[in-house]
Amino acid sequence: MSIKLIALDLDGTTLNSAKRISERTCVALETAAKQGVHIVVATGRPFAALPEDVFHIHAIRYMLTSNGAAITDLSSGEIFYENCLSAGTVEAAVEMLKSTDYILEGFIAGKAYIEKAYYEYVERTGKSFRDVRYILETRNPVENLNGFLLNHKDHVENINVNFEDLACKPGLRDMLLTLPDATITTSFPNNLEIGGSTTSKAEALRQLGKKLGIRREEMLAAGDSPNDIAMLQKAGRSYAVANARAEVQAAARKVCPSYSEDGVLQILKGIVSESGKQ
Repeated sequence: MSIKLIALDLDGTTLNSAKRISERTCVALETAAKQGVHIVVATGRPFAALPEDVFHIHAIRYMLTSNGAAITDLSSGEIFYENCLSAGTVEAAVEMLKSTDYILEGFIAGKAYIEKAYYEYVERTGKSFRDVRYILETRNPVENLNGFLLNHKDHVENINVNFEDLACKPGLRDMLLTLPDATITTSFPNNLEIGGSTTSKAEALRQLGKKLGIRREEMLAAGDSPNDIAMLQKAGRSYAVANARAEVQAAARKVCPSYSEDGVLQILKGIVSESGKQ
């Protein structure tokens, strides 16, 4: 079965250690697109936090962002699919988390918001367990994030809970799993992400397939984190990069070289070769 759509996670998969898409990979993406393959970004990032590289690659038309909470068509700027948290789930999450001291983020209408006090602390000290530059460039500071979430509860794509102490994660996950109509996933070791009851990269991929008339057997997906697992299981052909966690590798049909070795490029070379022979 020929591949007509390739869905690629960004961080830890397609982006290299410099958070860039290598020139060779860009060329391979353009070549695949010219052979009729749809190239799709499928990321946990909100739209406004996408790296500049993806907007300079003409091959990329569709963006699945915030773990599949939205799909944007870059050719028109249209958001033709949304799958946000319900207002009730946002209210329940805020009530559950308001007495904790975890670092919260809200993804709303394609932008990421964070508590102003924490943003200013990172800006002032240059200290965080995460990439400081990424926080300062992609997060929008607001006073009273909990109130901000409630004021925009009909448009919340994702709520991220970040913590420095990994020992807190299992207990926090058990707590979040009691939220009504929510999915709980993670994209890096120090966070848990709250999405809508049916929000996932897999569901967004299914919706995009319906729009484009592409079957799951004609889809290929690549990823590295637990928030990619459903997508890897959905696609007819799937790859985990070698740096992926064990459970992600187990969910994929094949393992390719790591992101630092341009593993996605190796996948693309195979697809380009297949398409060229047709």
